[in-house]
Amino acid sequence: MEQSEIIKKAKEYCAVEKDPQFRQEVEDLLGKEDFEALGDRFYTELNFGTGGLRGIIGGGFNRMNPYIVQRATQGLANYIVKEKDPARASVVIAYDSRRFSDRFALQAACVCAGNGIKAYLFTGLRPTPELSFAVRHLKATAGIVLTASHNPAQYNGYKVYWEDGAQIVPPQDKAIVNEVYDVTDITGMSEKDAVKQGLLVHIDHEIDDAYIETIRRQALRPDLIRGRGSELSAVYTPLHGAGRMPLQTALEKMGITVTPVEEQKEPDGNFPTVTYPNPEEPSAMKMALELAEQTEADLVLGTDPDADRLGVGVPVDGSWVLLTGNQLGTLLLDYIVTTRKEQGTLPSNGAFVKTIVTTELQRLVAENAGLACYDTLTGFKYIGKLIRDFENMEKGPEYVFGGEESYGYLVGTSVRDKDAVSSAAMTAEMALYYRTKGMTLFDRLNQIYDEYGDFEEILISKYFTGEKGAKITLSIMDELRNNSLAQFAGQEVVVIKDYLDGTTLDKRKNVKEKDINLPSSNVLQYFLSDKTIVSVRPSGTEPKIKFYASCRSEPKMELSQAKEVVHGKITAVETEIDNLIDRLSHA
Repeated sequence: MEQSEIIKKAKEYCAVEKDPQFRQEVEDLLGKEDFEALGDRFYTELNFGTGGLRGIIGGGFNRMNPYIVQRATQGLANYIVKEKDPARASVVIAYDSRRFSDRFALQAACVCAGNGIKAYLFTGLRPTPELSFAVRHLKATAGIVLTASHNPAQYNGYKVYWEDGAQIVPPQDKAIVNEVYDVTDITGMSEKDAVKQGLLVHIDHEIDDAYIETIRRQALRPDLIRGRGSELSAVYTPLHGAGRMPLQTALEKMGITVTPVEEQKEPDGNFPTVTYPNPEEPSAMKMALELAEQTEADLVLGTDPDADRLGVGVPVDGSWVLLTGNQLGTLLLDYIVTTRKEQGTLPSNGAFVKTIVTTELQRLVAENAGLACYDTLTGFKYIGKLIRDFENMEKGPEYVFGGEESYGYLVGTSVRDKDAVSSAAMTAEMALYYRTKGMTLFDRLNQIYDEYGDFEEILISKYFTGEKGAKITLSIMDELRNNSLAQFAGQEVVVIKDYLDGTTLDKRKNVKEKDINLPSSNVLQYFLSDKTIVSVRPSGTEPKIKFYASCRSEPKMELSQAKEVVHGKITAVETEIDNLIDRLSHA
């Protein structure tokens, strides 16, 4: 971008940003003529990706700041006014522990009020799944949550939910984005006036109580919990986020002893003890695992800052092992369908939902139990949409469980986004049940592998910075499309699925069909001759490209041998992906 264009955009931002702190950042950079820093703040604008708005906190159109939040809210308000009666419309707003989240949330509420739309604002930080629950519980028109999920401390974000409690999806998200881009004036109202006019209502424990009670009612074995819940102990880390109150309360109501990690239990948007506040990261769970070893706990639980992702650690032969998202999802699915089948409550038209990059082991478990398995694009909003579609069908499928490989699961339908709190409660119940059978969760997982074959998955992400980085990720996807791979890690590529144009190419038959009934998305999937699946997609919120791989063995193979075979496959695939990224990023 030319310097003149950068200066123009920077001055435009300074003219519309009312917050002096954020405006001053840009004015200082203009004064220093730091065009490299200014370029990164203005070469593009934040847009809605798979996780809504998400970006580094700071002044600029490519940053999270008061103006961006207020403009997004004004666009949402304009959309609501067109679609609904504003006098009867309402928006629920929540926020997590990230820096400026409380300020951004209040600013969003004041914009809603300024447009005549009632805003329900939580009095303190709350998990994202509770926001989804509150939208449904209060019969609101929409919801907003200020969070950047598991991203590093310099990030914040903004996600929009519709009246069913699910995140907005195409084409609705595009319509709202268009409204955002068309915003010329932002209509706000002071907090004092909004409260006085009944357009800003603070909400608190009344939603907490209803949310936790819903989780309690989802228990599959309530008698077991009442009788033996006290036999289980858990160590829990909220990673300085919003999960502690609801998760600890839910588990303690089950009689479970919960020991929080002292250094990580208080909300802190700087996340001082971790680099990434993400339970997927072993380093983030290190303190919890050490505490579990000291206290001889039965289970380790960890949630990200907005408590929609759940990480779990289990004891294995005197040490602790962190389950992957695919493993925990498989265990939860298996426990739910096995229990409900035993109890006679598994519906004949039951449905299991997963994303296209989640392990195929879960499909095998679901279909073996008589469930139909549905695939969605990456992003839990698509699982939420599918639940709504089921409900809108006459005698449609009945949702049983859903999840994604990135530590997100949904038990029940009172929430329409991934929910670490209800998932933690179900995981604790599951661990307690297997304990009564003289088993651990890892024992049950190995039984599943014995039956269906061993599975191992990896995710490799490559981050590229700035404007150039965004172009590199797209160029890698273009190169892969233009030069179809014939082999991967020594295996023949037999099928390629391209979710951008909705086609499946059978390379052996040289036949391409338009047969993918999902929204267009920049994703490629390679199916290899040994049943390995490799998927690649650029991130929807960052200049990053992601490669997912899943390798498997044949069922009934001796488990130690199967693990050796699968690990060899995954190592070869990992090497191939690293080489491919290196080659294509320098092309």
